[in-house]
Amino acid sequence: MLHSEPVLIDPASRAFQSLLDKLAPTDATVLIVGETGTGKEVVARYLHHHSPRRHQPFLAVNCGALTESLAEAELFGHEKGAFTGATQGHPGWFEAAEGGTLLLDEIGELSLPLQVKLLRVLQEREITRVGSRRPVKVNVRVIAATHVDLALAIRERRFREDLYYRLNIAIVALPPLRQRQQDIPLLANHFLSLYARRLGRPARRLAPEALARLTEYPWPGNIRELENTLHNAVLLSREEEIGPAQLRLTPLGSPEPAAAASSELETFIQHQLDKPEEDLWQKVTGALVRGAMAHCQDNQSQAAALLGISRHSLRTQLAHLGVIKSRRQPTPLRQTFSASRSSRELRIGYQRFGNLGVLKARQSLEVAFAGLGISVLWSEFPAGPQLLHALACREIDFGTTGEAPPIFAQAASSDLLYVAWEPPAPRSVAMVVPQESDIRSIADLRGRRIALNKGSNVHWLLVQILEDAGLSLNDVKVVYTPPKYPLTASDYLSVDAWMMWDPLLSDAELRGELRVVASGEGRVNNHQFYLSHREYAARHADIMPRLLDELTQTGLFIDRQRREAARLLSTELGLSPAALEQALARRSHSPRPMALSVIRDQQTIADRFYALGILNRPIAVRDAVWYEETLGDARLLSAIS
Repeated sequence: MLHSEPVLIDPASRAFQSLLDKLAPTDATVLIVGETGTGKEVVARYLHHHSPRRHQPFLAVNCGALTESLAEAELFGHEKGAFTGATQGHPGWFEAAEGGTLLLDEIGELSLPLQVKLLRVLQEREITRVGSRRPVKVNVRVIAATHVDLALAIRERRFREDLYYRLNIAIVALPPLRQRQQDIPLLANHFLSLYARRLGRPARRLAPEALARLTEYPWPGNIRELENTLHNAVLLSREEEIGPAQLRLTPLGSPEPAAAASSELETFIQHQLDKPEEDLWQKVTGALVRGAMAHCQDNQSQAAALLGISRHSLRTQLAHLGVIKSRRQPTPLRQTFSASRSSRELRIGYQRFGNLGVLKARQSLEVAFAGLGISVLWSEFPAGPQLLHALACREIDFGTTGEAPPIFAQAASSDLLYVAWEPPAPRSVAMVVPQESDIRSIADLRGRRIALNKGSNVHWLLVQILEDAGLSLNDVKVVYTPPKYPLTASDYLSVDAWMMWDPLLSDAELRGELRVVASGEGRVNNHQFYLSHREYAARHADIMPRLLDELTQTGLFIDRQRREAARLLSTELGLSPAALEQALARRSHSPRPMALSVIRDQQTIADRFYALGILNRPIAVRDAVWYEETLGDARLLSAIS
């Protein structure tokens, strides 16, 4: 795959690969120079994976992302008490890469004082932790990379000449893609097959005119731009053959393409304005929205991105067109004060999975609430933290999420209530790595980059996984990022492991691209909670029991007709029914009133997060529990007080 080895074909590229094959078996320090997007980290990984160090760690640190105050401690480690907040000793990047390879990316961004210390490390092969005087020997091969002209930086006194010569033992100059035109067809076919497979689309091929455009285009963003262009083409194309229009490239040979396009659009608009037609605004925006939705096969997120507007703005236009139900129906002014007070709204946040996902797909809640004068409005969210933020901002009234997000929301003063819970589903969460990864056990995670949606359900799982191996969050590099799957080639380069949950987890397992290192079994309960805003629950006390009854009936439907439920969700999510059926089988779908044991479990998580410094204040979970007469308020309240 491209993320493990460069794809090379033309004579210049073959000579370039020959150089890599000569350098890989040695321990020589290598300096990789090239424009942004030329694949410097890909080449560094190639050198590592073809060296005797291939079974040891490969770590990459972006020197440009290191803060000035903590850069030394990040690289060389620190001792307990070395500075404020250093509550325990911590190895740096060099110690974490012991026996393996360390890529110092964007080496030209290092400060001059750090350049001096790095020079000594390269000369003496030893580091000294911040706060210590004891040198520590390290056995690490160093590869440096930069897009900066270091010769110019030396002349401008931004880079040390002696460090440059220490790094310049072997130099690899990566040619920009515009100088590797014969490679473009091979690279293009690779990306087309990669993203067609990951997106579950039929195989795509390039029309001869499209391939000609690719080879003529100058590619200022190099291979990364080519990858993103073809990813987008596979994502948006409805035909097996991709033409030039689907590539969305700037026209060549035009000195001011943006101006030319703008002029053409202005001419069209002026032509329309000259016609004495009514509702021109509605016709133009309607045509744009309908065209984008058709082009993206009714995927609202993709259509919004294509139009360059937010998904919320797109939904507003869709509501005006009558495609979806309007959040608020326009009411004539004369009717404002005579409108019935019995007309109410229930705004639900959901993640297109579980009971709420199936409930929306079946439309049964709208039917049940229609006779009660209650309008049901749905808002989709990628994960729990985003959903809880919407709840705090009063954008929704009700939603469901896992164990950790409600705790983070309470610490941020969100006025939420736990309404109900579903039994544990520990197999529905896990840490995954690529199949070919050298991470085989939890102990191998030291110094690795782990992708995590901050405050999500798997945040608690990561803490438990690390503690199993005697590690802490300080021993890994947490990369906060929203959940996603399939993964792109750049994802594989930037992160070593991902915290993932169903249904994406099941989809990844069935595709066979990722391997589970540790699941939630024996570590976390992974309860699911139904939550409401406190004020909404108080004002509409009659809605919650009816809503929970509908969720219970939906849960029975899922458990009895799992295949049909998976089919419904497959239409909504675009995932395979097999993956969704596996995900649904991993959990119970029976909502139940809050119980003392579950409240205590939540409090345990909250206390641990606060002790680790992840939460900024302690919280009392019992203060956020919704009580109904049927729960036996007095008994439960006395038990948790």
